[in-house]
Amino acid sequence: MYVPKEVEIIEVGPRDGLQNEPIPISSAKKKQLIRRLADCGFSRIETASFVHPKWVPQMSDAEEIARFSQELGLTYLALTPNMKALERAIFVHVPQIAVFIGASETFNRKNINRSINDSLTEYKRLIERAKKAGMFVRGYVSMAFFCPYEGAVSLEQVRNVCESLIKFGVDEIDIGDTNGQANPRLVYERFLKLQELFQETSFVAHFHDTEKMALANVIAALQAGITKFDSSIGGLGGCPFSPGATGNVATEELVNMLEKMGCETNLNVDLLKQLSSFAKSLSSR
Repeated sequence: MYVPKEVEIIEVGPRDGLQNEPIPISSAKKKQLIRRLADCGFSRIETASFVHPKWVPQMSDAEEIARFSQELGLTYLALTPNMKALERAIFVHVPQIAVFIGASETFNRKNINRSINDSLTEYKRLIERAKKAGMFVRGYVSMAFFCPYEGAVSLEQVRNVCESLIKFGVDEIDIGDTNGQANPRLVYERFLKLQELFQETSFVAHFHDTEKMALANVIAALQAGITKFDSSIGGLGGCPFSPGATGNVATEELVNMLEKMGCETNLNVDLLKQLSSFAKSLSSR
């Protein structure tokens, strides 16, 4: 079995893990979570989303959270789904931003009420503006394996979206098993092919644990050469437009597995295990 010497774990709990919680979580508790995550040794944490509060009330304190992340000296990511969101992020000096688009047409329309082509048209301008501002840009490709509305998502669908994002100048592409229906064989084959198609591109794997295969899918992605993974402390998360989807792969479980395999994460697994209970206490699900 191939085991890389080191991998990067990007914590997405403060954003992806909490954004769909129905009961408001105070900024103070979010800050406590982010501070404790920083103490665990993360080099990157996704902490905020500049989505309009009408659509994602839980992220209405994005500016406050961004400034706090800046004060901690974190390299942090923030979601910016449109130009107005990007300008807000630029104003508070966010270092890394992320845009998201579905490989499935139906999901993209349900998630952000736009076609894939319309999304790409806006992201071309958005990414150009972000790069001029000196920002690192991540491109999320959601529903990259299966879609709850369309079924199996083809490699060609994923390839087309990746190709456009790469042309626009993203720094990395995050391939998402958004509804947690991927399996290790498909994960291995898809990542192997994507890296063959886009040899200069840095890919990140993003797994949800709906079918309890997230850790197995991580192993499959490792075998395909992927060394960057998203995870969420306590396994928090889910997607409102993906019926039945559960949370992200749990950070503490992922790190524990990798470290026992002899793969360095540069994270403190004992602190992560302690933090997990606090993270879960923030969720009302």
